[in-house]
Amino acid sequence: MPTIELPSYRPLLVPPEGLQPAGGGEASEKEEKPVTPPKPEIPQIKPPEIQYLDLPGTDIEVPLPTPEILATAGTTAVVSVAATLTATALFKWLVTAMKPVLKQAWNRLSKKAKTK
Repeated sequence: MPTIELPSYRPLLVPPEGLQPAGGGEASEKEEKPVTPPKPEIPQIKPPEIQYLDLPGTDIEVPLPTPEILATAGTTAVVSVAATLTATALFKWLVTAMKPVLKQAWNRLSKKAKTK
């Protein structure tokens, strides 16, 4: 039976007293935190045509789509569902109608192939 060797490694352990700061300088007793510049506040511009819904109990505002977008999305959903249901019904009807025709044609071709 084949065996597989899993990759492994031996971790490198370095004692902390042997460490030196990068650049060869002496370590200072006080650790310096990197200074990050303050982030500028970006003003939130709210277009007047967009309505917002305040969620109760939170400070969150949720934007609501415009009525035109809602009408377009609703119409698209209705049309796609109607098209899917119509195509499914049509396909089932075609299968039911064509099955006897195809079966009869297959039987006729099979009989001709057997007589030759």
